[in-house]
Amino acid sequence: MLLLRLIATIASFSICFHIANLMKIVTTTVVAAALLFANGLGATPKPVPDPPSIQADSYYLLDFDSGRVLAERNPDKRIEPASITKLMTAYLVDMAIASGDITLDDMVLISEKAWRIKGSKMFVEVNKRVSVLDLMQGLIIQSGNDASIALAEYVAGSESAFAGYMNHQAKLLGMTNTNFQNATGWPAEGHYSTARDIAILTRAVIRDFPDTYRYYREKEYTFNSIRQFNRNRLLWRDKSVDGVKTGHTEGAGYCLVSSAKRDDMRLISVILGAGSDKSRTQNSQALLNYGFRYFETHRVYRANEVLKTTRVWYGDRKEVSMGVAKDIYITIPRGRYQELDATMDIESQISAPITRGQELGLVSIKLDEETIVSETIVATHAVNDGGLWDKAIDGIKLMFKSGI
Repeated sequence: MLLLRLIATIASFSICFHIANLMKIVTTTVVAAALLFANGLGATPKPVPDPPSIQADSYYLLDFDSGRVLAERNPDKRIEPASITKLMTAYLVDMAIASGDITLDDMVLISEKAWRIKGSKMFVEVNKRVSVLDLMQGLIIQSGNDASIALAEYVAGSESAFAGYMNHQAKLLGMTNTNFQNATGWPAEGHYSTARDIAILTRAVIRDFPDTYRYYREKEYTFNSIRQFNRNRLLWRDKSVDGVKTGHTEGAGYCLVSSAKRDDMRLISVILGAGSDKSRTQNSQALLNYGFRYFETHRVYRANEVLKTTRVWYGDRKEVSMGVAKDIYITIPRGRYQELDATMDIESQISAPITRGQELGLVSIKLDEETIVSETIVATHAVNDGGLWDKAIDGIKLMFKSGI
């Protein structure tokens, strides 16, 4: 008799499992609302004023962590990036170091081309050997054209080949409106970028190579008994500023990419085509002050933090925990954090097997009914298929749950 009951149970399970899977296919995802922030009762939105008047061809103000654009004008206008080009040069050298192709201690033979280049220099000597570390500091702090060419030749064999690497990496970073012809920023036909693309590159420089980024805040560097100063005047005016790069040619005007961190908030400012060194400095300061004064940035979720635990069917575990795969930041007007609303859309029926990182839903954060962030919710751990008996029991439970 016991054997007959077991056979009947298994048969019932097979039918229920088939029905449940059909239900899963035709059932739309249910919305599980989760209020993750306390609502501010009677709160009046604080108005954010327009950005300051900026005297430049284009500008861009970006929050580093959230990626939110706080102010912009002509962000996709093509300009000569001048020495801001060297941000990509340094980035590719860092990539070569990270991959093990070169080291900071490598000694680079200085070519005649590098030695003869005009413009800003760190004053290396032809046919002498200089370490990659010294050249990187000369490139970053002194904006040395000679250092840029020497490094490009060492990494890629020639400056023209290095420019090909630069353009390839630009595409990988999402710089869709940029083309490099050289490693220095020396004026050349077809050598251009935009404020938006330069902000994307700067964000990558800070994020991917923090050990090198510390050189961008250095105010001076001495090489070959020649002392030179960083041209970024904000380093002397604002202690929160720790980079990044100046640029100037007749065609480009005066350009400055700057970054500052106050408390836990970092901003990136890009000014292109200002009329003078003083103008690019003052305009950059005004943009940074505007961003810090009227906005705030919060990390709302940590990577792999458990946001919700829900039922799993047909698995060796009855529940699965869910979270986000990366830290999630938001940038909002100051004083409005308590007004945020968050909702989670979770699949109506989750069945094993489940792999770690598998997408299971969506979390959205809104302010004034506008979605600020929408991020995929993933499983924080795996759930394997359950045994035959577990599947049979779950199949029966789902049958009664659905009323079939």
